[in-house]
Amino acid sequence: MVDNRYATALVIACVLSVLATVYLSVAIGTQHWYQYSSPAVRGEANVSELRSLYEEFMDGEFDEKTYSDTLFRLNGTVGLWWRCVLVSTNWHKERDAKMMLECRSFTLSQQFTPKYKEPGNHNSGEDMLRTYLWRSQFLLPLVSLGLVVLAGLTGFCACLCRSLTPTLGIGILHLLAGLCTLATVCCYLAGMDLLHRVSMLPDKVDGSLGWSLYLALISSPLHMMAAALLVWAARSHSQNYYRMSAYRVA
Repeated sequence: MVDNRYATALVIACVLSVLATVYLSVAIGTQHWYQYSSPAVRGEANVSELRSLYEEFMDGEFDEKTYSDTLFRLNGTVGLWWRCVLVSTNWHKERDAKMMLECRSFTLSQQFTPKYKEPGNHNSGEDMLRTYLWRSQFLLPLVSLGLVVLAGLTGFCACLCRSLTPTLGIGILHLLAGLCTLATVCCYLAGMDLLHRVSMLPDKVDGSLGWSLYLALISSPLHMMAAALLVWAARSHSQNYYRMSAYRVA
């Protein structure tokens, strides 16, 4: 029989785990990790240049320099799997023109494409730090979700067996998931900082963190709080069990 305190802790841990998993899943699937604010386009020459950038962004070959410049100039947003730009439905009409969000996804092969010391210049040599930061920010959230799924399956089996024995292991899996999520955010921020060092933002273009990144950041402590509750419930129940066993023997 499970004490009410342990049952309450397990229920709260499950709720926290579900919330954290939902937040992380939404963060992975959306593009608002980092966003740029660009000035309004004025002049025929500027319109033609931006339209050329947009067409290459949508239909051209994958190139970090090209898509980064387009994101800088067209109020772009970029996430783990998506890159988007905000464009006008009528390039030559400033007033009453509707804006629409156009997105391209990063394919699996593009996620593993090397980053170069000078973006777009393949002769500048591979930037190992940026390359592995990018790959880590892509892989770590998937590892985090995998750990949570494994913890959920283990917990389901434990419920069927009416046993609290695996609870400690489930808590450790949640702790690792929270650390992986936190590492994802750190890798992403470090990668963006290094990108802005080698590819300077144009004048009057500002960058800011988006809500998708904050969702991922929130999910990390939620996983860790769930882990703390699970570990506490497992250890406390184990200690009480041994005390009761010793009392019965005595």
